[in-house]
Amino acid sequence: MKLAAIAGSLLLLPLVLGGQAISTPPVYSLIKEAEIKADMYVMAGDAMRGRESGTLDEMRASIYTVDQLTKAGVKPFGEDGTWYQWFNMRRTRISTAASTVRIAGKPFALWTEATPTTNTDGDVIGTTVFAGDGSDSTIDVRGHVAVLTLKPTSEGTRSTINTPEFRAVRQGLTVQGAAMMRRGASAVIIVADDIGEANFDAVGILQLRGTYNVPGGAPRFSEAALSGRIGGNGGERGGRGGAPAGAPGGGRGQAGTAVPVLLVHRAMLAQLRQNGQGIEIHIKSETFDTPEVNVIGIVRGTDPKLRDEYVVFSSHQDHDGVRFPIDGDSIWNGADDNASTSVALFAIARSWAKQPAKRSALFIFHGAEERGLLGSRWHAAHPVVPLANMVAVLNGDMIGRNHSDTASLLGSQPPHRNSDALVQMAFEANNRTGKFVIDSTWDRPSHIEGFYFRSDHASYAQLGVPSVFFTTTLHPDYHTPRDDPSRINYPKLTRMTQWMFMTGWIVANSKDRPGIDPTFKPVP
Repeated sequence: MKLAAIAGSLLLLPLVLGGQAISTPPVYSLIKEAEIKADMYVMAGDAMRGRESGTLDEMRASIYTVDQLTKAGVKPFGEDGTWYQWFNMRRTRISTAASTVRIAGKPFALWTEATPTTNTDGDVIGTTVFAGDGSDSTIDVRGHVAVLTLKPTSEGTRSTINTPEFRAVRQGLTVQGAAMMRRGASAVIIVADDIGEANFDAVGILQLRGTYNVPGGAPRFSEAALSGRIGGNGGERGGRGGAPAGAPGGGRGQAGTAVPVLLVHRAMLAQLRQNGQGIEIHIKSETFDTPEVNVIGIVRGTDPKLRDEYVVFSSHQDHDGVRFPIDGDSIWNGADDNASTSVALFAIARSWAKQPAKRSALFIFHGAEERGLLGSRWHAAHPVVPLANMVAVLNGDMIGRNHSDTASLLGSQPPHRNSDALVQMAFEANNRTGKFVIDSTWDRPSHIEGFYFRSDHASYAQLGVPSVFFTTTLHPDYHTPRDDPSRINYPKLTRMTQWMFMTGWIVANSKDRPGIDPTFKPVP
């Protein structure tokens, strides 16, 4: 028998799960690497300009998503018979027009000459005290504007976001500013060193975006809350985009009052070494809403008794847009993050629509994930079908890089696991398809990245929907312009697509839906 014939026959072998035989459908073979690659070069091409949340570029990506689902034969399942579920993204940022900084009577332009590094409002009139790099605790800064020289540090930073130099600068600003606040400074001015000077524009470009939220959405899932409920280890955790550039909110001094922290250019050092410089800082914030959207489609199930239960395939179509340049490129394409899963869902939808399963399939492309899981938090709070009818959320995020034969399934071990039954279905599907070696280290509460909490499945898992997160994990190109289509491992991405498809197929055709682990307690 020819190899192709052998492969074709293997696709039809039954997959036995819990005594129930589930055959791989012929449409599995319709998942094509060439189509996935072609979609990737559109979705993450420069013409999409990085698909930043709340911009026309993200809307262009959403329209392209609708076009692909329509061509596949998927039906719209958003609001009022459309593909779209609209919500408001609330943005709070420092107002450039209403904020001023004066040093020794001279005005300093926000973002180009003096950059606020926190999102703190404040009105400060005072004089400076030079405190070196802040390590001399005998210098009294109480009631004064503390002036420091920047001391970049990588201690406590995550391993992959932006560039190592930017991370060191950002963390140095955070650590030094917080230390001066605890010592009672009325404000903090940090003078850039060489690395800070090289990253000065980057700090401003990211910081001026402000912070984001979704009024009326589900709360953010935190590991601290999860650990307290089901006995895991706590740890420092955050989202993938809720705060700008990993920036903190306002720090707090001894009196419990948040104070402004500013970064200024290295050329200011000679002047600011001299104590008693007059400082006047007025920082005002502004808040406004921006329309955002989820794209939702459906393939109806074939079983009259099961078609009102839903398997959710989940991705996000947004990324970081046009930001500061790295090696001459300022478009942060987001090929792996997360065009990779978006184009995977296109491929799954093309196959699924041609041969629906017993249960229905929802294809959800969440908006504004990078701003703090906003789209999934909104949909989890305002679902198009009851959460109780969602039998599983199969979320993917960054599924096209790193070693060809390894992958991770987050939510596969306690305390993150909320459905052992779903995990076993996913493992069985992996054995049938990609045969990846599963790296479980990324699912541990002790992992510095806290990656489990940084994608859209978390919005559903916390509310008791069985959920897993398919990923090939982070890499040095994460959240940089280097995350472009040319760096994707397309054979691996195709295998990851097949794994997600087969997991969904098993869930959608199993007699019994996956249950929630008895030890898992959803958020009230």
